[in-house]
Amino acid sequence: MFYFRYMRTKHFIRYTFFDKITFPRKFKKNIRTLNYLKNMKILVTGGAGFIGSNFIHYILKKYPEDQIVNLDALTYAGNLENLKDISDDSRYKFVKGDICDKDLVNELVKDVDVIVNFAAESHVDRSILDGENFVRTNVLGTFNLLEAAKNNGNKRFHHISTDEVFGHLGPNDPCFNESTPYSPRSPYSASKASSDHLVRAYFHTYGLPVTISNCSNNYGPFMFPEKLFPLFITNLMEGKKVPVYGDGMNVRDWLYVEDHCAAIDLILRKGNVGETYCIGGDAEKTNMEITKKIIELMGKDESSIEYVKDRPGHDKRYAIDFSKIKKELGWEPKISFEDGLQKTIEWYKNNESWWKNIKSGEYQEYYAKQYGK
Repeated sequence: MFYFRYMRTKHFIRYTFFDKITFPRKFKKNIRTLNYLKNMKILVTGGAGFIGSNFIHYILKKYPEDQIVNLDALTYAGNLENLKDISDDSRYKFVKGDICDKDLVNELVKDVDVIVNFAAESHVDRSILDGENFVRTNVLGTFNLLEAAKNNGNKRFHHISTDEVFGHLGPNDPCFNESTPYSPRSPYSASKASSDHLVRAYFHTYGLPVTISNCSNNYGPFMFPEKLFPLFITNLMEGKKVPVYGDGMNVRDWLYVEDHCAAIDLILRKGNVGETYCIGGDAEKTNMEITKKIIELMGKDESSIEYVKDRPGHDKRYAIDFSKIKKELGWEPKISFEDGLQKTIEWYKNNESWWKNIKSGEYQEYYAKQYGK
């Protein structure tokens, strides 16, 4: 038996169905939602970063009537150059601020329909050097967003997470899926695991309409140059060597960022609340395979490789089983690894000023002058 509720707000119409399966704890019902969301106003946190900025471009291109509020603290990986082509778009608003600022977060959440949380400290090496900011942003920041969503009418909340919360896999282990136990192995992945648990707790305790997605490694335009793909591509363009950890045999599953954005959009509009969806690229590669392929496509040879000491606790293998989102929502990656890599190389070749400013530190100096910090 189903119960039907119709709710109209300023920006969208929502149709929600409730079934009589056991709802967590005191709510007695398990929510299943089918949302028709029209003219959405979306708060995107961390929208000046790599995946967040790609998501904003994706939404504004696909949904002319949607609006975006982008909250970003513009830390080292946040870059408004990622969004300069839409800076004057009336559907887009940028707010410089921190998700740890409770008052600011609460004010912004009041005026939106949906929150999509990309904001995170996300570089494993940096978390090993100093994990404090990872706990602050990834845990306390997520808590602030959840509180604001709860206190302003139980706003729809989607949380972006990572496959690294699951730990790592042996060569013959089955891929990570939504039922894989959490086993984080770095300060970064531990902080993301903590935020995932908070999001689920707000669903079970308060009935907050949440979804979570755990993705494999992304690559594509606007990726900060400290990450593998852009670091190797830009180093080769500068005539430098590419640093390979250990023996280079660590395996990752690679997902082109546009495919990831399409999956998030689908979960946001058609996913079942309270659910987690794993998003993978169906492209397991060793770091050495990627290194050699980039070197080949860049017209270089293996003398460009420089082997460096392995990262402490370097996970051996990640891989995602995305059969749930494929079965339930019809999503699967559309861009092959070969095509995605070629697109990525071409983007960095065509956008030298973007990455050179970042590598030189000029963009950090600009933001310090622009915003007084």
